[in-house]
Amino acid sequence: MSRATLEKDPNQVAAMFDDVAAKYDLTNDVLSLGQDRRWRRAVVDAVSARPGETVLDIAAGTGTSSEPWADAGVHVVPADFSLGMLRVGRARRPDMGFTAADAMRLPFADGTFDAVTMSFGLRNVADASAALREFARVTKPGGRFVLCEFSAPTNPGFRRIYTEYLMRSLPAVARRVSSNPDSYVYLAESIRAWPAQREMAQVIADAGWSQVRWRNLSGGIVALHHGVRGTAAP
Repeated sequence: MSRATLEKDPNQVAAMFDDVAAKYDLTNDVLSLGQDRRWRRAVVDAVSARPGETVLDIAAGTGTSSEPWADAGVHVVPADFSLGMLRVGRARRPDMGFTAADAMRLPFADGTFDAVTMSFGLRNVADASAALREFARVTKPGGRFVLCEFSAPTNPGFRRIYTEYLMRSLPAVARRVSSNPDSYVYLAESIRAWPAQREMAQVIADAGWSQVRWRNLSGGIVALHHGVRGTAAP
C-alpha cells in the first residue's frame, strides 16, 4: 500500500504492520526523535486509570503503550488486528492479555471498559466513524475515550517544514531502520491527509461522544482528543 486513501484495505494495512512489527518500536523512536515516549506518557495521564478499572488499548501493537497500566495494576487489554504485532508483544510481555480485534467489530460486550484509548491507529481504519461508535458501545456510561493521533501543527511556517519532513525525510530515515521502509510512505501520506484538530473533534462528537475536547502536543504534531460516553446507547 503506497497511497493514503479513505478506503483503506484492512488486509493490506494488517499485512503492512505485520511486516514492520519486529522493528516497529525502534523505528518510531528514531523517527519521532524520542517524542513518542512523551506522547505515550501524556496518554497515560489523560486516561487517568486507577487500579480496579479496565482499559481497552486498541491498536496497541506490540503493547508498548499498554505497559504503564499493566505495571500500575490496572487491567489493560492490548488489542490489535495485526497478528505480527501481537506475536512480538506476547513474546515480550506474556503477562498481558493481547487480543486480536478489528476496531470496527470489537469482540467485547457492551459496557465492558471504564476507558478506551487508541494511539496512532485511527488513521488506518477503513471507517473511523464506525470504529468510534464501536468504542462507545464497549465503554461503560460515564467512561472516557482518549485518542492520540497525528494532527496539524498550529504554526503555519512549522507546518510547511513538518510536511516536507514527512514526505522526504521520513521514508529516507525509515530505509535505515525499518524492515519495510515503503510502508512509511503510506504512513506519511496518511498523516498528511488526516483531519485537523477541530474537524477530528467533530467526527468524535458525531459518533456519539460528549464533552469532546483536545490538547496539542509538540506544537500540534500530535493531538490528544478526549470524550465521555453518555448514558444513552451509542
